[in-house]
Amino acid sequence: MRWCVIILVTAAITGCGVETATTAATVATLKKKEMEEGRKTMEMTRQKIDAAMELTQQRAEKNADQ
Repeated sequence: MRWCVIILVTAAITGCGVETATTAATVATLKKKEMEEGRKTMEMTRQKIDAAMELTQQRAEKNADQ
């Protein structure tokens, strides 16, 4: 009887550890995906800003020539 209790308690504790590890791995995967999306968004925004700056420069040069 005593061994059954020890085995059940050990199994319960081990189960919690496995669940915690699985949860941590899932959270890490989601955070990695979130960071990748953030990088993509930042790069797209940077490209749009660069294009807008170039267009502004072209307009300024065009107006200076007139």
